[in-house]
Amino acid sequence: MAVHVRKGPVASWGRAPSPSTRWFALAVLCVALLMVTLDVTILSVALPTIARDLKATTTELQWIVDAYVIVFAGLLLAVGSLADRAGRKKVFLAGLALFAAGSLWAAFSGSVGMLIAARAGMGIGGAVMMPSTLSLITAIFTDTAERQRAIGLWAGTTGLGAVLGPIVGGLLLAHFWWGSVFLINAPVGVLGFAFAIPLVPESRNPDAKPPDLMGVLLSIAGLGLLLWSLIEAPSLGWASVLVLVAAIGGLAVLAAFALWERRSTHPMLNMAFFGKREFSGAVTSQAMAVFGLYGVLFVLTQYLQFSLGYSALRAGVCILPAAGAVLVVAPLSTLVMQKIGIRLTVAAGLLIAAGGFWQIAGASITSGYADIVFGVILLGVGVGLVIPAATESVMASLPSGDTGVGAATNSAFMQVGGALGVAVIGSLLTTRYQDNIDAALAPYHVPALVLAVVRGSLGGALEVAARVGGVRGAELAHLAREAFLSGMGLGLVTGAFVVLGACLTALIVLPGHRRR
Repeated sequence: MAVHVRKGPVASWGRAPSPSTRWFALAVLCVALLMVTLDVTILSVALPTIARDLKATTTELQWIVDAYVIVFAGLLLAVGSLADRAGRKKVFLAGLALFAAGSLWAAFSGSVGMLIAARAGMGIGGAVMMPSTLSLITAIFTDTAERQRAIGLWAGTTGLGAVLGPIVGGLLLAHFWWGSVFLINAPVGVLGFAFAIPLVPESRNPDAKPPDLMGVLLSIAGLGLLLWSLIEAPSLGWASVLVLVAAIGGLAVLAAFALWERRSTHPMLNMAFFGKREFSGAVTSQAMAVFGLYGVLFVLTQYLQFSLGYSALRAGVCILPAAGAVLVVAPLSTLVMQKIGIRLTVAAGLLIAAGGFWQIAGASITSGYADIVFGVILLGVGVGLVIPAATESVMASLPSGDTGVGAATNSAFMQVGGALGVAVIGSLLTTRYQDNIDAALAPYHVPALVLAVVRGSLGGALEVAARVGGVRGAELAHLAREAFLSGMGLGLVTGAFVVLGACLTALIVLPGHRRR
């Protein structure tokens, strides 16, 4: 085959992909994406098991989720420009290897602290790999119709990962230890690496600017301080000086980050992108959709396993309606966009997701899974509508030479939204849970060490109740479940209002034209 080289201000190819190779390359990129999205729902199902085996509190579970996100979101933007400059294929392969190595580390972590550190390592790999998948797709498929189909398949892969995650996680936890949910990433990473070398073509933007290291430091520091204040507030107190200083400091650092990016000669976050309604409205909408998805998954798996007493496998099956709805609705969103346009498609998705929040929030101590399954389906339908429509809006608004940075910005906002969902909903749950437990147990003068375990998480309270046994143990378990449900309701109602606000924003900001 002859080698064709195309150079110019937009992109440079080492080998022009043939029509058949393009779709094989897409398959490889989607498999890598599948590994990352699979990890989200697998981890959610495994959280109650990790809480039991490592004696993790709810706050520590939040850090296990968000340690990954802080690093991921902080590095994504710089890596997007690095991929455009150094070569998207090279950066993709490096990220794939790092993610697989971080997964091995997480699988064999012996403590909560080590697992949190391993998750941060996985965040580095995910940040290096993730933006390259979408920017490579955008570069490989130059025909508009083919690109739209490719992006639809890319988005559908996210739904497939969400579908497979709970079942795969439940099956693994039924036969192996919790580390197996991370270990499964290793063979997927090896296969993806082997097939990517011959099939995925290299591309780059020769005019891409160097990475913005100061921006990386400011973004990670600001996001880290803000999330720390939200996650630790239930333990230290929302009015704690440390919490307030961290929150204000985080916001100040993020403001400094925005100012730096506006004035920098090579910003990793191109503030000019946000002047386009189709970009700013879309990334915000996706962030809020993922806010809801991550927040619900965080509390729902604990509710199913701790409150309803389901096994990890049964809990995974119970999450399937949401994941299946994403898988079915995401490809169909193309037809919806053609009929009613991007604005109404995104707004409808957010409105449906908010309804799902509200319905699940109504669960009581006497409720069963049948009482919340409709809300679970609504959440999946909403997310399935929002993400493909918003992704199409984002990528269509960008010049092809900036797809790496644009895709990274899009992914970073989604991850920040997910981190905030876990932090906000999880912390509201913990605060209400601890307040109710303290009030319920005040007359009993429970020893401080025992009370600390009970206050730490619902899982800890149920373990203490099992050791106590008898009438007192059953009463403690009942009180703990009631407190947890009260906190879950508060968190999810708050999430419903946040997503509803995003729906109104989408109606105002997003353009109303129909998808071509």
